[in-house]
Amino acid sequence: MVNISLESEITCPNCGHKKLEIMPTDACQYFYDCEKCKQVLKPLNGDCCVFCSYGTVPCPPIQQDAKSCCGV
Repeated sequence: MVNISLESEITCPNCGHKKLEIMPTDACQYFYDCEKCKQVLKPLNGDCCVFCSYGTVPCPPIQQDAKSCCGV
């Protein structure tokens, strides 16, 4: 059994602001609004969600060794 972490610290690539967030377990998070600079973050090419692109921990399905998340 894999130990899944639900916390990931997102870093805004625009301003460098960091915030610890709780990842959803029932859906991907495609958009994230930086609370400091208000930039809307979207996943980078090849990533399924903002946590995989900008977080310290990838989303739960990727942590479980899934090849992709949410059909991406």
